[in-house]
Amino acid sequence: MAEEPVNVNGFRELARQTLPKMYYDFFTGGAEDQYTLKENEEAFHRITIQPRILVDTSSIDLSTMVLGYSISMPVMIAPTSRHKLANPSGEIATARAASTCNTIMVLSISSTCTLEEVAACCNAVRFFQLCVYKRRDITAKLVQRAENNGYKAIVLTGDSPRHGGREADIKNKIIIPELKNVEGLLSTKIVADKGSNLDALANQTRDPSFSWEDIGWLKSITKLPILIKGLLTHEDALKALEVGAAGIIVSNHGGRQLDYCPPTISVLEEVVRAVGGKVPVFLDGGVRQGTDIFKAMALGAQAVLVGRPVLYGLAAKGENGVRRVLEMLKEELELTMALSGCSNVKEITRSHVRTKHDRQLLSLL
Repeated sequence: MAEEPVNVNGFRELARQTLPKMYYDFFTGGAEDQYTLKENEEAFHRITIQPRILVDTSSIDLSTMVLGYSISMPVMIAPTSRHKLANPSGEIATARAASTCNTIMVLSISSTCTLEEVAACCNAVRFFQLCVYKRRDITAKLVQRAENNGYKAIVLTGDSPRHGGREADIKNKIIIPELKNVEGLLSTKIVADKGSNLDALANQTRDPSFSWEDIGWLKSITKLPILIKGLLTHEDALKALEVGAAGIIVSNHGGRQLDYCPPTISVLEEVVRAVGGKVPVFLDGGVRQGTDIFKAMALGAQAVLVGRPVLYGLAAKGENGVRRVLEMLKEELELTMALSGCSNVKEITRSHVRTKHDRQLLSLL
């Protein structure tokens, strides 16, 4: 009998034992050399925590506000595709775990349960992640369906005009199931001449011309707030403000798109400074433990999003696995806050962490 995991990385090993290699590789893999994939985690390790002692931490409050919604902790579920490859219950199990843990789930446009099915399964606060298709009418229908089914925000993925070079999927010749949200709207039965049909599907259906100038069109078809996901620079942060984004998600797509772009935690502060508090900034990529969440918040994130750990929990133990992953992260963050002298998330400040750049500056003094 496998040992009960003591941290979220333990669920990764359970997922490896549970899943067919093709699907495990699909969930874990990154683009090309996987430099960015690895650095997303490693970059957290180069940040140290500067604790304050003799602070009353007898009561710790992790509650956080996201776009006006109160959640139990500064951790949300990132949009990840095709949950039924991990567990037959798919995104329904994930949403129910989010509801139990009182946090937000961002449902992927490439989900294996329809957005209606997920909306009906529980009362979790849900956002809908959007990639824009060449067929704008189909994109508009999806946005309207999300709004009609109680989704509270649109999360626009901006870093995927084409599919990243995910070599494991090409080697495995992975064939993906039908995309439920576009069933009857868009043919996804695309046969690739070689390798993965994921590349062929994405490159034949997504609109690579979609740009900043088109955000106005998206805003014109919905009343929902729009968060922009996938930016890594202060220049793009300023553009997001210009087009009226309600929030920014600093993300490199979990290292699955452009390899050798920076790990997200390394550019978070640059984006936060550019935004200047005008809209909330969130981070995904490489978050694996409570100390990672603490470091992200100290550098200015309002909350983080976790993707792969949720999928590992889902693969290993279904809904209960997702719930346990979220609980573990919450417990670890609470412990980190207590040991760092923070009784609530607002007390986590820039002075609580030291980056590599900070240490270099100190060495010059």
